[in-house]
Amino acid sequence: MHEILIISGKGGAGKTTVTGAFAHLSENAIFCDLDVDAPDFHLISQPEQYESHEFWSGYEAQIRQDDCVHCGVCLELCRFDAIKLEGETYTVDPMKCEGCKVCVALCPSDAIDFNLKKCGEWYRSKTRFGHLVHAQLYPGEENSGRLVALLKDEARKTAKELGYEILLADGAPGIGCPVISSLSGTDLAVFVTEPTPSGLHDLERVAALCDHFRVKGCVVINKYDLNIGMTEKIESFCKQKGYLVAGRIPHSDAVTAAMVERKTVTEFDSAMYSDFAGIWNNVLSQL
Repeated sequence: MHEILIISGKGGAGKTTVTGAFAHLSENAIFCDLDVDAPDFHLISQPEQYESHEFWSGYEAQIRQDDCVHCGVCLELCRFDAIKLEGETYTVDPMKCEGCKVCVALCPSDAIDFNLKKCGEWYRSKTRFGHLVHAQLYPGEENSGRLVALLKDEARKTAKELGYEILLADGAPGIGCPVISSLSGTDLAVFVTEPTPSGLHDLERVAALCDHFRVKGCVVINKYDLNIGMTEKIESFCKQKGYLVAGRIPHSDAVTAAMVERKTVTEFDSAMYSDFAGIWNNVLSQL
């Protein structure tokens, strides 16, 4: 099985638009939304969940009121202002607790538990394109990289069970932990960029990350016709790095119109279908 990951150096470059188009064009592929902090592939794929699982990761402190002696040590030591005092009662604000465990370790009456916490949920679903493995991390929660790894493992299991030949993943933006986790086992990263100075800068960052982990890459330039000069600079960078420019996507109102109808742009517009079909074939040629 081949794994294709769609990423970009920042959000809003068009990753999900590209992923959706590839999902529509692909055959015998399973899909995975690895942007667990702010997933949006489900908005256009309209999945029907058939499995739902809780994601437990990280810890938070909880004060046992029957054992608390109201000494105030936890309030004094907490650097995140997570300890609240209401009257004579000390409690932990879970939205502020960073799980550092200082209060647990130094409580003189050993009255603070350190419990595993529920951070989100992950799902198996069916879409009109095929099976989808996706998740939603709760706001402000950590361990997104661990959740990404879990999703990829589950997608691989499903792919093996159902005989899929390609795992197509919509990655998180940037170059942080979830992106690093998503690169594990990836055969090809597709970099989506825009013809702006920041687009080139972010492409350089994500390309350097993939180079570090020895992941092969190719490039898709979104809205290339808005700045031909920058498009040429991006193509020059790709030539220097040995990256294939898999395709150029023109600026089109069809992209927004398709989103409004919760469709991929290839389902909505025949011209864009033709453009993306060529890009998809170029991507497959790199496997």
